[in-house]
Amino acid sequence: MRLQDLFINEDLSIKDAIRKLDETAKKILLVTEDKKLKGIITDGDIRRWILKNGDLNQSVSLVMNTSPKFVYEKDVIHAKEILKDKMIEAMPVLNDKEEVMDIIFWNERFSTKFNQQTLENPVVIMAGGKGTRLEPYTKIIPKPLIPIGDTPIVERIINRFNEYGCNEYYMTVNYKKNMIRAYFDDMEKSYSVDYVEEDKPLGTAGSLYLLKDQLKETFFVSNCDILIEGNYSDMMKYHKENNNKITLISSLVHYTVPYGVIVIDEDGSVKEMKEKPEYDYLVNTGMYILEPECLKDVPEDTFFHITDLINKYIDEGEKIGVYPVSESAWLDMGQFKEMENMMEKLGVK
Repeated sequence: MRLQDLFINEDLSIKDAIRKLDETAKKILLVTEDKKLKGIITDGDIRRWILKNGDLNQSVSLVMNTSPKFVYEKDVIHAKEILKDKMIEAMPVLNDKEEVMDIIFWNERFSTKFNQQTLENPVVIMAGGKGTRLEPYTKIIPKPLIPIGDTPIVERIINRFNEYGCNEYYMTVNYKKNMIRAYFDDMEKSYSVDYVEEDKPLGTAGSLYLLKDQLKETFFVSNCDILIEGNYSDMMKYHKENNNKITLISSLVHYTVPYGVIVIDEDGSVKEMKEKPEYDYLVNTGMYILEPECLKDVPEDTFFHITDLINKYIDEGEKIGVYPVSESAWLDMGQFKEMENMMEKLGVK
């Protein structure tokens, strides 16, 4: 990738900046004019704008950081120290004319892993479903063990959390549960996996009741067929700082209707024609952060979805938060096409 691929103009729309962030996969864009740095845009800047319900068609000038951290070429020897001190993962390098000459990425330049908050929170993985949309594969093996490359999807999920320090896992199991147990019991691992056995399907939250005496701290919940490429430490920090009872990890999904859409008046006459209109939605990814007291509100031995719990809290005025990630950061394998997309994005066959 060329350095210029990260350059954008301040008149670019926020929506187009999101697309470019996805394309470059560097989590940062440099707002420049004649190579001179005017500001930077990160996925965090975009996230804050989305949470303000800001218009994505507005220009990036509204969200860019106009006082970004940078280093001059003559001082580049101090870049590692600056990045570590300011807790940032990337920083532009300028010459004496204030022109961008390079950008230093911590993960590309230094061998040590970027300093991130270590998490010790438990993780619950919902792995009890039959995965009927992935038949005939799931006639033979349970969905959590379907390989993405040479690694089962559920192990990839655990590995992602494990990178952030999570070592305590609970897996709700039902369909072909013995195969799941056998897989993890036979492997060497640096974490613990406990199983929550459903005698019958209990939905996406019903089985959480069985953990009410075990989970005493804030915990993650994840479906067994998704991967979120995000900063899990930042998600937990956001959840805590906002005193949320539940935080939904959501994805900003862009959708174009592939037809001309007709808008009609009350009398049935055509008011307007919109050719292939575009819409943006915050979509539930299937990953959540919950406070332990939520377990008291899950009914015993009842089919109960986590969305039922969320709607109950919304009705009661409890604080439910949203942490947005980009569309490309949400990898789903719930259906064959989605599974193929996941493998392509992860670069596996």
